[in-house]
This record gives sequence, structure tokens and C-alpha cells, in this order.
Amino acid sequence: MPRYEYKRADGSTFEIMQKMSEDPLTECPTTGQPVKRIISGGGGVVYKGDGWYVTDYKNGGKNSSASE
Repeated sequence: MPRYEYKRADGSTFEIMQKMSEDPLTECPTTGQPVKRIISGGGGVVYKGDGWYVTDYKNGGKNSSASE
């Protein structure tokens, strides 16, 4: 289940786990203040394995010989 970040009317924020099919909250479950869902940083990307760097950046970021 994804976590969504909400901002209360007083400016404070909180996170809550909700199903993607659920409607966004309109009020804080603890304080009853009006809330709006905000876009947060999301999850980080972790590259595992040894293939992507070697295959995508083999020439050190230089263009291929076609441009020479």
C-alpha cells in the first residue's frame, strides 16, 4: 500500500497508508482539520547488480564514433 502525504490547514503535515482505490482524505483523522494531499519526494531508486553502469556508460559519457 502506498503512503500519501497530506498538509493540514495549519501547515503541518502527516503521512498515511491508503489503498490506491481509496478517495483522498478531506480532513485529518486525528484533528479534524481540512487537508490536501501533496506531492512528496516518493521512494528512492536503488540500482542493484553490475550491468547498468557498464553497458550504459562504457565510453565515459562520450558520444559514439558516429559523430566524429
